[in-house]
Amino acid sequence: QVQLVESGGGLVQAGGSLRLSCADSESMFTYVYMGWYHQAPGKQRELVATISSGGTTTYADSVKGRFTISRGDAQNTVYLQMNSLQSEDTGVYYCNANRFGTLPGSSWGQGTQVTVSS
Repeated sequence: QVQLVESGGGLVQAGGSLRLSCADSESMFTYVYMGWYHQAPGKQRELVATISSGGTTTYADSVKGRFTISRGDAQNTVYLQMNSLQSEDTGVYYCNANRFGTLPGSSWGQGTQVTVSS
């Protein structure tokens, strides 16, 4: 069972920044795609950003220009730099990865809470 471990969530004021991190704690797999999902309170989980092993990125319209996804030198890590945070960004952020193709893959993190106060 692959274990993705997230960190970096917390409480921040509107307009502030946070950086989320995610790593596969048990292996050195190179994932074809890694990404982040956001689940706001009472809503479904939604895709926020993805990054391929080649560095190609995609973003949800709601975060374009504010969030940046990147991968570490070790291909089993992924980061999400979140700037200009808004109250709508509040929720749990989940890391997801797929060794063989696009997201969603079968590997999920436990989630990290982000709360943006207005």
